[in-house]
Amino acid sequence: MNSLLQYLKGSLTQNDDLFMTEHSFKGVRVILFGLKSLIDLPKTNEVIEHQVTTLDGLNETAYRLQTLGDKIKDRDEAVSAIYEGKLLIFFKEETNIVISMLPINKELKRSIEVPANQSVLQGGQYSFNEEKEVNIGLIRKEIQSDKLKLKNIIVGNENSKSVSILYYDGKVEQKIVDTVWNMLIKNNKMELNHMQDIMKILGLSSWNVISQIYTTELPQEASKSLLRGKIVLFIDRLPFALVIPNTLYDMFVLEHDRNFTYPLMLFLRILRISGFLLTLILPGLYVALVSVNPEVLRIELALSVAQSREGVPYPAFVEILIMLLTLELILEASVRLPKSVGPTITMVGGIILGQAVVEAKLVSNLLIIILAAVTIANSTIPGVHNNASIRLLKYVILICSANFGMLGILVGLFLVCAYLSSIDTFGVPYLNVLAKDDLRGG
Repeated sequence: MNSLLQYLKGSLTQNDDLFMTEHSFKGVRVILFGLKSLIDLPKTNEVIEHQVTTLDGLNETAYRLQTLGDKIKDRDEAVSAIYEGKLLIFFKEETNIVISMLPINKELKRSIEVPANQSVLQGGQYSFNEEKEVNIGLIRKEIQSDKLKLKNIIVGNENSKSVSILYYDGKVEQKIVDTVWNMLIKNNKMELNHMQDIMKILGLSSWNVISQIYTTELPQEASKSLLRGKIVLFIDRLPFALVIPNTLYDMFVLEHDRNFTYPLMLFLRILRISGFLLTLILPGLYVALVSVNPEVLRIELALSVAQSREGVPYPAFVEILIMLLTLELILEASVRLPKSVGPTITMVGGIILGQAVVEAKLVSNLLIIILAAVTIANSTIPGVHNNASIRLLKYVILICSANFGMLGILVGLFLVCAYLSSIDTFGVPYLNVLAKDDLRGG
């Protein structure tokens, strides 16, 4: 014990939150060792006292204390246990026994709260948080079945994290589960801190515009994905679920849509599809009709557009590109600014900026309408990743339409569709239309 204790004191000496205190439980003298930033020592001592309060004799008390945790085998295991927030118990009389037990931890987690990034109009008002066990419990509340299976693995060498895989036996394609599990085992020494790391570990490309992993903070969405034959990953300290594989179906369909009547549910989903198409096509359509193929417009509309652009010094492509990039800056600022002032500043900034550029004859009135319509349409697409992906893909159609007009829009749509059809996640195509029921056979 003395050598291990001296080693721990020497190797952890730069941690000011380290504690080493002597204590006696019913006459059995021990040394308690751990990190006070992770362990609530007074409450832990109360629990241990309660465990031995009815015992008589030193031997019986010492034996009970030794059954409170696992025996430490070597130095590395002791250091790892301390950083995991466990309490080490050194027995002064029995120098060869050191126990690692789970203490009462400091309250470092937040409670279950309403979703921050995915608003629910009619449905459960709770979301995942940073505690992996809490997230798994929320899924088990949604799916109370013995077919819900769970696997755990530790990933990372310097900063290890626990990863949990959930799947619904009988619905999921077993080869997808085996592939994900084998990749985690193969790359379990790689560091895991964010989404790009998990994609590298799973062998997925992080250069795709459309993510092959769908993220959600809603337990209802994650549980429905499990019932549709998908895999859900939870990573410690990440407050959302990673759903594999991501499909086009997830871009337009939300589980809480079913809390509305069937016609309303269809109407909402048609609105999302319309928003998806408008976001992609509308900027390119403006450039094509204004600068390349104005003959497509009716004469009255063509004259109205020409009048709105009178005095504008830039070509339509440059005009809309500048405003789109400015709009992207405003959207990014609305995310980064404090919530108390962010919406006000961005709204006032957008109105003042829009009015100023129109009065300065830098852009046309029609373009401001187009930009507002594109922004609103883009906001109908659920999911942070999906929303950002469509914002980027619209530039492909915009560039094609600036060169080839109306034909360029068709070329751009063809390129986007070809790209989406090329995305494949563990054998499941992104455009898989069977995702409504399950992924088998897809």
